[in-house]
Amino acid sequence: MSIETDAPEASAADDALETLAADLGDAIADSPTYRRFEEAKAAVQNDEEAQERISEFERLRQEFAVAKQAGQADQETMEKVQAAQQELHSLPVMQEYVEAQDELEDRLEALNMAISEPLDVDFGGKAGGCCHD
Repeated sequence: MSIETDAPEASAADDALETLAADLGDAIADSPTYRRFEEAKAAVQNDEEAQERISEFERLRQEFAVAKQAGQADQETMEKVQAAQQELHSLPVMQEYVEAQDELEDRLEALNMAISEPLDVDFGGKAGGCCHD
């Protein structure tokens, strides 16, 4: 179902909303919270030990997923994945990244709530089809 309108006011209002949305995106990108996240992400990408541990974790996680699909996953394999994740998260560069990511997610959720509140709709919580009971 689509609602089409040729009304100039609707087009101008939509254009204004798109401009506001772009401005909000720019403001988020310029925020200290986002900059901290980007810096932490770059630090992880440039850290050789972190990259090695990420690769090892991803390899073990993939092996576990394949074993699980085949009905052959066991506790020992799951524990290896968990140990690799703990080793990865023990790195100071990863700790900073996770903290920065959590802070950014919290900020984005607060912004979503501020946008959604006057509309009485939580768009961030809706990700699905068009038909709801």
